[in-house]
Amino acid sequence: MLRPVKLGLHLGYWGAQPIDVMPLASEAERLGFDSVWSAEAYGSDAVATLTWVAARTERIGVGTAIMQIPARTPAATAMTAITLDHLTGGRFRLGLGMSGPQVVEGWHGVPYGRPLARTREYVEIVRAVLRRDKPVEHAGEHYRIPAQGGTGLGKPLKTIVHPLRPDLPIYLAAIGPKNVALAAEIADGWLPTIFAPAHMDVFRPSLQEGFARGGREGAGFDIAPMCPVMVGEDVQACRDMLKPYLALYIGGMGAPGRNFYAQLVARYGYEAEAARIQQLYLEGRKGEAAGAVPDALVDETSLVGPPDRIRDALTMWDEAGVRTLVAITVQHEALQALAQAAS
Repeated sequence: MLRPVKLGLHLGYWGAQPIDVMPLASEAERLGFDSVWSAEAYGSDAVATLTWVAARTERIGVGTAIMQIPARTPAATAMTAITLDHLTGGRFRLGLGMSGPQVVEGWHGVPYGRPLARTREYVEIVRAVLRRDKPVEHAGEHYRIPAQGGTGLGKPLKTIVHPLRPDLPIYLAAIGPKNVALAAEIADGWLPTIFAPAHMDVFRPSLQEGFARGGREGAGFDIAPMCPVMVGEDVQACRDMLKPYLALYIGGMGAPGRNFYAQLVARYGYEAEAARIQQLYLEGRKGEAAGAVPDALVDETSLVGPPDRIRDALTMWDEAGVRTLVAITVQHEALQALAQAAS
């Protein structure tokens, strides 16, 4: 028997101006959604937005999707997680990710190299802080606690505050094969973007590899993909509304030869289309890039059209093993359609 898909709402991050996210967040809570998630790029930050939402809701889970690993030390992230988990009465989920080289090096001023090793160390340290069983010490390639050099006065410490949940759930954003395997090995959940349930075979070997390395079967692992949702009677119009979003990621989120989303879409079988979208986007022809996004790719990675069509398509996400579908939408009617479809 398949377990019913839980529903989440992704709030994204601000563009040029602040966005009032509370109407959608409040509606999601009213409709019985399981969780609401924040994000960050190089403008608004994920934590402040999520804290604002958490303070004005009562039941719904709150998560970061994602907090950028290069933006904070592991100890700072653990402190944030402990604080938010207490303030929300155990509603917080910690979603982490490396972002990409352009943001990591161009915004945070941190080298991007060896993201897998850095992520592994980062999660190890966060979990050590949360366990609070002994003072934290770590001697890794990327993080050393206490720091080496300096004054020499640093000493191992334990968090002053006792964590509400030492096993607070940690999610990793990942789409590449090695990153997905790492998430399955060390995390409690996985946050993929541009996920296509029809192409679950692209991810399954990596998930199985990670579960085997972690010595677990993955029964409690939360597969929680981001899913654009657009409700309307005109299916083609709904597709066309989402194509600029896909073109942004496939075309603009990375340099030529170093765009993880373009590589993922190519693994779905859209290699030529991904190359064309990226070429147009990087040439500044964003409208044409959006027009080059295939209808089939929109259908495979999104939920579009009338409520009945969305209900029928949701079955495929359930069958692929998705446990939490995190909707990307600004439509109240989309939240309502999802709630009806998942009931």
